[in-house]
Amino acid sequence: MAAEGGKSFARRDRLLQIEHDVREWWEKEDIFRAESCERPPEPGEKFFGNFPYPYMNGYLHLGHAFSLSKLEFAAAYHRLRGANVLLPFGFHCTGMPIKASADKLAREIQQFGNPPTFPLELDEEVHISQESEDANEGAPPDKFKGKKSKAASKSSGQAFQWEIMRSFGLSDSEISNFQNPHNWLSYFPPLAKEDLKAFGLGCDWRRSFITTDMNPFYDSFVRWQMRKLKSMGKIVKDVRYTIYSPLDGQPCADHDRASGEGVQPQEYTLIKMEVLSPFPPKLGVLEGRRVFLAAATLRPETMYGQTNAWVLPDGKYGAFEINDTEVFIVTQRAALNLAYQNYSRIPEKPTCLVELTGYDLIGLPLRSPLSFNEIIYALPMLTILTDKGTGIVTSVPSDAPDDYMALHDLKSKPPLRAKYGVKDEWVLPFEIIPIIDIPEFGDRAAEKVCKDLKIKSQNEKEKLAEAKKLTYLKGFTEGTMVVGEFSGRRVQEAKPLIRSKLLEIGLAIMYSEPEKRVVSRSGDECVVALTDQWYITYGEPEWQKLAEECLSTMNLFSDETRHGFEHTLGWLNQWACSRSFGLGTRIPWDEQYLVESLSDSTIYMAYYTVAHLLQNGDIYGSDTSLIKPEQMTDEVWDFLFCGGPYPKSSDISSSILNKMKQEFEYWYPYDVRVSGKDLIQNHLTFSIYNHTAIMPKNHWPRGFRCNGHIMLNSEKMSKSTGNFRTLRQAIEEFSADATRFSLADAGDGVDDANFVFETANAAILRLTKEISWMEEVLAAESSLRTGPPSTYADRVFANEINIAVKMTEQHYHNYMFREALKTGFFDLQAARDEYRFSCGAGGMNYDLVWRFMDVQTRLITPICPHYSEYVWRKLLKRNGFVLKAGWPVADAPDLTLKSSNKYLQDSIVLMRKLLQKQILGSRKANKTGAPVTSLTEDNKLTGLIYVNEQFDGWKAECLMILQSKFDRKSHTFAPDKEILEALKNSSVGQAKDFKQTQKLCMPFLRFKKDEAVALGVQALELRLPFGEIEVLQENLDLIKRQLSLEEVEILSATDPNAPAKAGPLASLLNQNPPTPGNPTAIFLNRS
Repeated sequence: MAAEGGKSFARRDRLLQIEHDVREWWEKEDIFRAESCERPPEPGEKFFGNFPYPYMNGYLHLGHAFSLSKLEFAAAYHRLRGANVLLPFGFHCTGMPIKASADKLAREIQQFGNPPTFPLELDEEVHISQESEDANEGAPPDKFKGKKSKAASKSSGQAFQWEIMRSFGLSDSEISNFQNPHNWLSYFPPLAKEDLKAFGLGCDWRRSFITTDMNPFYDSFVRWQMRKLKSMGKIVKDVRYTIYSPLDGQPCADHDRASGEGVQPQEYTLIKMEVLSPFPPKLGVLEGRRVFLAAATLRPETMYGQTNAWVLPDGKYGAFEINDTEVFIVTQRAALNLAYQNYSRIPEKPTCLVELTGYDLIGLPLRSPLSFNEIIYALPMLTILTDKGTGIVTSVPSDAPDDYMALHDLKSKPPLRAKYGVKDEWVLPFEIIPIIDIPEFGDRAAEKVCKDLKIKSQNEKEKLAEAKKLTYLKGFTEGTMVVGEFSGRRVQEAKPLIRSKLLEIGLAIMYSEPEKRVVSRSGDECVVALTDQWYITYGEPEWQKLAEECLSTMNLFSDETRHGFEHTLGWLNQWACSRSFGLGTRIPWDEQYLVESLSDSTIYMAYYTVAHLLQNGDIYGSDTSLIKPEQMTDEVWDFLFCGGPYPKSSDISSSILNKMKQEFEYWYPYDVRVSGKDLIQNHLTFSIYNHTAIMPKNHWPRGFRCNGHIMLNSEKMSKSTGNFRTLRQAIEEFSADATRFSLADAGDGVDDANFVFETANAAILRLTKEISWMEEVLAAESSLRTGPPSTYADRVFANEINIAVKMTEQHYHNYMFREALKTGFFDLQAARDEYRFSCGAGGMNYDLVWRFMDVQTRLITPICPHYSEYVWRKLLKRNGFVLKAGWPVADAPDLTLKSSNKYLQDSIVLMRKLLQKQILGSRKANKTGAPVTSLTEDNKLTGLIYVNEQFDGWKAECLMILQSKFDRKSHTFAPDKEILEALKNSSVGQAKDFKQTQKLCMPFLRFKKDEAVALGVQALELRLPFGEIEVLQENLDLIKRQLSLEEVEILSATDPNAPAKAGPLASLLNQNPPTPGNPTAIFLNRS
């Protein structure tokens, strides 16, 4: 028995041993090998599902496993029901992260030696984390405790790469080999394959591959794809703004980022506010040049109303050379962005002529474009953010609430002016200039909204944010210009015209920066650069229509997912597909560039169908015994995937060509691709676009199943906090099946799910206890009752099995695995436990027990396949593999029988409560009609159960009215007013005591309405769909055992002689009369 810290791990270790043995059985028979057939598959005959290949710079973790589990469970379900299943798995190596990490390692060795001696180690131990917490990244198998240098401590929490490599379990002598990026490609994919096999992934590993030109077959495939797109006009060269990493010297796409995925360039109009001479001494070095405060604005149409400019007093600025004659005063960050947009005398290198602070700029006289004020001044504003825009802000107090309040503060507070050296003439003469008329707000919108919200100061940030919300959008959509060349025109018409005019006459320039902070995987903050590179023309109108058509036919499993795709298709535009740094495939017509990592991974699902025939099972494509890479010409790829003509010039044998063609035609299109929802905005939408461009409609994707991220124990999974598990760690800690069990239980929607360690531990206990129970039952099966199932308990249990089969099938089909686990395991076990108790001395039925073991084993197979395979072979002694045993056959569920059993169990619970009240003799029970005589559990008790099987009187009248007012299709009722009118016109409403009866009717009507909406029209019947007396009579023995009663008698409330049997307690029947579904129990002592 394994034990750690006094805790036994025998049960987990038993599961681990079972998993090891079962995998050997599977591998011996190559159970997951997927072969196509010559004829096309019938609907439902085949299932091809896939998963975005993970990045190979570390170990797979539970984030990968969670998304992958959705595919694995679905594939296993289809395999179980008899489908021909293909689940392949590839390994992504394209892009920056591996190359960046290898280069970082080389720099550390060069700087600190081999092995390195890092400087200035701290005394305390710290947890070393990887550079990124991206869900596509790997992580060390254990938290590595090591010393962290002061330098590392100050570098955004990033560790030395050498320390990260140590945390993977590598020795110092091995680590230096990872300076070569290709060493990563040979090290991590085999480890990932090991972990996935241990997980029980039902994968055809012959079809696995790595990306990049290290795999010549995949390299050929990507080159063909890129040439194909270019020949169709889908790839063009263009100059565009793009997120760019100065350190890497190339664009930084989503998968190249450590943070800021999805962030796009934000375009501004940069207003050139010229500083008038003479310059103050601090700007003396700039004499002879044209100097501008450069303010980034999204609202060029408001420039007519400028009263001043704003600067941050403590802000750091610089005067940067733009060209030989012009100088812009902006922040260093803005200057760097400008330098990459061709606005620097030295390209990509800002030249600062003098460093400044906001204090140096206060009071500068300015001539600003379009302003009705000939001269305005730079004034202090305390709320400027220097990480957005240029740090220089235009002031239009007529329409900007922040500007209005800041100017108001300076005008009304002389001490504030004195504090910053602001002269009265810079502020007091300047009044609001109306420029835009907005419905409800007039032509001084900022002033009105600030007064309406009672804003007193520029420091009331929340109120000012609300003020902007109220005015900005309305101003753009409904505002009308009242000044300038475009007076009378709507703002949304005038804005682009004014912007174009400013650009044409040289009073403004275009400027762009990232919407939010973006950090590349190399660790530097990205800028927006104007780059000349290759783009895929996503968003092109005709192509977009095809993508939308494809999307409309796909199963996306949730409205939220569909909305996510629709939104992405609405904004997605040209995508930079070329990179100059990293690993991958060279762009065939421009080999100085590589294909970026989100562009070589859009239709590779098709490659899975032929990979085993090309690579002969070698993931690196180095086995060329069947086909040589150079034989895979564009004509061959067109023939395989695009319905092109037979490539007569090819020297590949016709049998192999036709076999590859058969594989693709049989498996494609894929049925589902499972992924995290974060890939909707790029990879998954790209996949739709590329399929519609390259493949005919009958091969377009059929479905995407997207999920949220996974938390661990209700907290974000994070390497830096230690709340993290690799897949390998989870399997070692819990076993594969208990890990899978907890992943299934974690959740199925697009919201974040939760992997709970306690659930995994509980799964270990449940699975091993179930094995033990089956072993005990089988060892003593001679004690089971033989013959056909005959008792009420038998019928109920058989029905519960049928319900479990039908419900669980529906849940698996809908990818609702948590619900499948509930109905196929938890509910079925509860039904078994109830059956054991209900059978009493008579014992369980042999056939039913065997059916239960068979059915439960099959239903849990997709989630816990090792456990199920062991039970199937070793305990049930069945032939073949449970993985392919077929979905269990079941009769249609008897919902009436289910209702009758719920009635029985609920009635027993109700009776137990009544009995406890009588035994305790509580005051509360007395108020509700408890007997005066006391009972003890030692007495020999008799239970009298009074049943009223049909509603009568005013309740019957209410139900008949509700029946007439209920729409069975929509499950809705007529308006309450109509129902109340019908009640007043009924015999109940005509009675003299209607006012008293109405007080009882109203809550009854509400209750029954709610019940009917939930359950259907049967809730409005006058009697239950089964005989209550018959059900209770058939289960007298169970009732007696459950309540420890000597005798039980079932009595009809309609029998005039029945109340007398209760003796002095008969009055309870008036106080608590029985109604359909709610019997009343009275307990008596019998001597």
